[in-house]
Amino acid sequence: MDSADVVIVGSGHGGAQAAIALRQQGFEGSILMLGRDPELPYERPPLSKEYLAREKPFERILIRPAAFWDEREVALRTGAAVTGVDPSAHTVKLSDGSEVGYGKLIWAAGGDPRRLSCGGADLSGVHAVRDKADADRIMAELDNGAKRVVVVGGGYIGLEAAAVLTKLGCTVTLLEALPRVLARVAGEALSTFYQSYHREHGIDVRLDTTVEKLEGENGWVRRVVLADGDTIDCDMVVVGIGIVPAAGPLIAAGAAGANGVDVDEFCRTVLPDIYAIGDCAAHASAWADGAVIRLESVQNATDMATTVAKHITGTEEPYRAFPWFWSNQFDLKLQTAGLSLGHDATVVRGNPDEAKFSVVYLKEGRVVALDCVNSTKDYVQGRKLIEARAAPAPDELADPDKPLKELL
Repeated sequence: MDSADVVIVGSGHGGAQAAIALRQQGFEGSILMLGRDPELPYERPPLSKEYLAREKPFERILIRPAAFWDEREVALRTGAAVTGVDPSAHTVKLSDGSEVGYGKLIWAAGGDPRRLSCGGADLSGVHAVRDKADADRIMAELDNGAKRVVVVGGGYIGLEAAAVLTKLGCTVTLLEALPRVLARVAGEALSTFYQSYHREHGIDVRLDTTVEKLEGENGWVRRVVLADGDTIDCDMVVVGIGIVPAAGPLIAAGAAGANGVDVDEFCRTVLPDIYAIGDCAAHASAWADGAVIRLESVQNATDMATTVAKHITGTEEPYRAFPWFWSNQFDLKLQTAGLSLGHDATVVRGNPDEAKFSVVYLKEGRVVALDCVNSTKDYVQGRKLIEARAAPAPDELADPDKPLKELL
């Protein structure tokens, strides 16, 4: 049986950063990274943006080249899916039946794309955008003449994919079940702006719209049937309706968690010598007034990985990293600072008609988050307002000519 002092399950941003940070912290033991993906660790955000648009080749989205892992003596096993965990024996079981022993286990498995539950969801031509293979299949079908695309889901993945596919010459219909896009992560002002912007660029954005079933011909999707009876002919369906945390083996082994895996301030699960980080880790966030949340972001995964690496090497620094996100759509650069969960007021700063503005989120008068569209200066300065728990006057926040740093 193979074994390592630290076994990392997952080869995305969190898993890769965990290995990197362990070596940076002076860890000299053996490290083994197990990845379901057959590829070397690579960045995931470009899959729905630059990679899908063919603006970046795969080599440019690798987190590190192959030689890097060899030089730092990080062993990689690709195509290795973990199906079970035995906390008492300190072993994990792989899908090929083999077992791997560990001293410490870092669970960085991320999540699996949430699938449509309707009939026809298993037809060819129905895609998620979660890994390189997903994006490669989409690109292959585009090369084979697919032009009419239905995107299901008005979150960031769906909007990013719709923007890229439109730029590639496709006719795109975007379906969102809720009354507005980005409803789960942003305020109404930002949703209204993005809906209008995508429509102006030729995308048929339909809100309050759900899929009844998918219909196909010869095994390939050819039609989307909506709950209201309307139909949309298509060559491809791209589904971006969130993820399901990949935490099954840990929960089955006795880890706590209802939405992912619960972890403490050092990213420890309740199981001995087992940590969880990234998309699948539910933690109490200081930036959400202590609410237990999961954050699906590169920042969260990499910063949690550093917390774990420090803890394993003897430095106890609780996870308190500042949350931030980004999204690129058409010529729009959205930068988000903080968490808008539970906000009770918003202030729009700048002019959305000029595609350069910010939405400031307030809770009990203090700034808790900002969504900044093509407004990098607001993003940088607004972060400081959040960190300082500042409560500026709303009329001053709304004045785009007044630098946010002056409101500290």
